[in-house]
Amino acid sequence: MIEGARSDNAALDALLKDALALHPQRMDLSLERIERLLARLGNPHEHLPPVFHVAGTNGKGSTTAFIRACLEASGRRVHAYTSPHLVRFNERIRLAGQLIDDASLIALIRDVLSINGGEPITFFELTTAAAFLAFSRTPADALVLEVGLGGRLDATNVVRRPAVTGIAQLGLDHQQFLGNTILEIAGEKAGIAKPGVPLVLSRYPKTVTARIGEIAGPIGAKLIVRSLDWDAAHYEGQLHYRDTSLKIALPLPRLQGGHQLDNAALAVAMLRHQNDLPMPDSAFRAGMGWAEWPARLQRLERGPLTERLPAGSEVWLDGGHNPAAGRVVADAFRGHNLAERPFYLVVGMLAAKDATGFLKPFAGRATAVYTVPIVEHEAHEPAALAAVAKDIGLPGIAATDVADALAQIARSADRARPPVVLIAGSLYLAGEVLSANGFVPN
Repeated sequence: MIEGARSDNAALDALLKDALALHPQRMDLSLERIERLLARLGNPHEHLPPVFHVAGTNGKGSTTAFIRACLEASGRRVHAYTSPHLVRFNERIRLAGQLIDDASLIALIRDVLSINGGEPITFFELTTAAAFLAFSRTPADALVLEVGLGGRLDATNVVRRPAVTGIAQLGLDHQQFLGNTILEIAGEKAGIAKPGVPLVLSRYPKTVTARIGEIAGPIGAKLIVRSLDWDAAHYEGQLHYRDTSLKIALPLPRLQGGHQLDNAALAVAMLRHQNDLPMPDSAFRAGMGWAEWPARLQRLERGPLTERLPAGSEVWLDGGHNPAAGRVVADAFRGHNLAERPFYLVVGMLAAKDATGFLKPFAGRATAVYTVPIVEHEAHEPAALAAVAKDIGLPGIAATDVADALAQIARSADRARPPVVLIAGSLYLAGEVLSANGFVPN
């Protein structure tokens, strides 16, 4: 899996291509390359504000968004490092609340490329080193750090003493790197545990929690287990959080979907179980409404793409791309009265992803599935993806792109029953859609 990026800025685009060209011929997860580069850079990862480190198969990005929102609501200046980006590479690096600008990013990557001296290194490792360098040079009160892949051997895992670590929801994904079972994947995620540092866990089957404990316990991490040390529940129109010294009723998160309740609760638990930055209750309440995380059950506004559909149509976007994501996204639409309105899926997925597992939760609930390619990525061919949909009982229609799929839906739409459309299957596809619809990240 080689991850790259493009930019409308010609100078930045050329540097990103130079970074991608250094990628080793064989992808192997390791910390040796980034540790070598960081040493040459003066070990910037050892000069960071308190770090909130988040792993997980699904939900880790949303959890980082809630943590950042709560910290900013408390008046703190917050760095953030997330991946992948949706529209612009700059989205990955947020300095004291602001996306890094092109000029700063160009200078940063140019310096890191020069110091790396042409040695093999993955794109993610090199850009992670660049991010740490930027964070070390810009004053802030906290850094919210999202794991890229796995945990134990992820480039972000060079931070030796975070303020707190946390693991969001787990599922099968990236099996070629992390293992073929949930227990193997849980063990890799648990690799972010550090001696004496709280590791806050979501709710998992007992065997999964036990596996995490087998990794984190012997090194002296402080396990903070949901249902034992903290918990949360949704009732009476609020999210009720509790731990050993706090009970608080919070507004429901702004982010859509029942799964976001768990992500928001994990964020609160991580903030509650660290000692570097005291948090007022008011910040938790505000953070529920402040958090933004595009392409996670995001309802798209009117734009060049969505205006292809008749008035009253709903277009939703989600970057979910594995079976667990398929289940939670499908569940989120149970609240829609889909018996009275047609419900269409527009789906594009990378070739390595489990298309059957993702689509199965929508069987019997979607009117049809329009399948699309993903530009400049190795993806399921639309015809083959349409065949997968048909095999599980969903009418599948191959389209040339998202605009074509929406045009086909519009031609058959009943204006008295405008459709609900969900575009999903890939964050890369989500980025294409946001860009085409006029979204500008900030």
